[in-house]
Amino acid sequence: MENSSRERITLHLDMDSFFSSVEVRERPELRGLPVVVGSDPKGGSGRGVVSTCSYEAREFGIHSGMPISKAYRLCSDATYLKVNMKLYKDASENIMDTIRIFADRFQQVSVDEAYIDIGDSISDYESAILLAEKIKSEVKRLQRLTCSIGVAPNKVIAKIASDFNKPDRLTVVRPEDVQNFLFPLHVSKIPGIGKKTQPILQEMGIEKVGQLASCDVQLLIARFGKFGLVMHQLANGIDTREVKERDVVKSISTEDTFDEDIYDPLEIERSFSELSEKVHVSLIKKHFRFRTVTIKVRFEDFRTYTRAKTLNAATTDKDAIRKTAISLMEEFLGKGRFRLLGVGVTKLEKLDERQTFLSDFL
Repeated sequence: MENSSRERITLHLDMDSFFSSVEVRERPELRGLPVVVGSDPKGGSGRGVVSTCSYEAREFGIHSGMPISKAYRLCSDATYLKVNMKLYKDASENIMDTIRIFADRFQQVSVDEAYIDIGDSISDYESAILLAEKIKSEVKRLQRLTCSIGVAPNKVIAKIASDFNKPDRLTVVRPEDVQNFLFPLHVSKIPGIGKKTQPILQEMGIEKVGQLASCDVQLLIARFGKFGLVMHQLANGIDTREVKERDVVKSISTEDTFDEDIYDPLEIERSFSELSEKVHVSLIKKHFRFRTVTIKVRFEDFRTYTRAKTLNAATTDKDAIRKTAISLMEEFLGKGRFRLLGVGVTKLEKLDERQTFLSDFL
């Protein structure tokens, strides 16, 4: 029987504890030890957060997004490493090159995740399992890293499956097993249902995916709008999104969380100059020009604001980033101390070959 679009087989690959695993690969002496990647804990007074950590560190209760100071209190003997994004991006490129060749359609969604559509060439799950095992084997052989893969009828189920039994596992959900797999799970396992949505669902008596799936969809729409319908469909294992390559960069940005809150206008200007320089380097490397400059401001009490300004014409001018960012910052000066500042550019346009060549000299 011909394989229809609803019967496609989709794989979701998720690298295991990616940042820390790459660090351990480069430093074999750290294997088997708790490793935390983030910022300097400064003996428990550091102000950053955990980017990721090894599974050994997770045994102490450490997890991504946790304040680095709390992680240090949980395990002061862990090895704490600063984020080395260039190292991780280089590793990611090699990994994606390794797995891309197995796909009929391929979609990288983050530095350590990708969807693989094999529906054109494979229509049975036995063959799909063999292919997934081959991919895992090749990633381990060529990149010396482990990954977990979910095999399922669509993207959302494959993503949930890849995270179901980490690390270094393969989880298969056949069409006839979708409800038995999804319904017992907590609603937080559905992508998009986060800390704001969960309490509202709990108030409605909904904690499990099965409860969400059987809930009156009109009640969900009344409470959540269009997202209510989306949640209901995902809870029932319905996801019609296709796997497709993403080649559009929508924004380039960077930010800095200060060890000590800053107030002095000269320090603020110096910070924006450094942030603008980083954004400009990335902009030129990726061969884009921009029209809109954005800033992000976080006060010491965690109040957070963004502002943006669109220029008359697209440009690659580094000074335009800096000057616009400083101008946007003026309304916040004198209103408190700042914990974080960020700069970004949006409304990007790809440079043509001649512009790309000239931009290398800017």
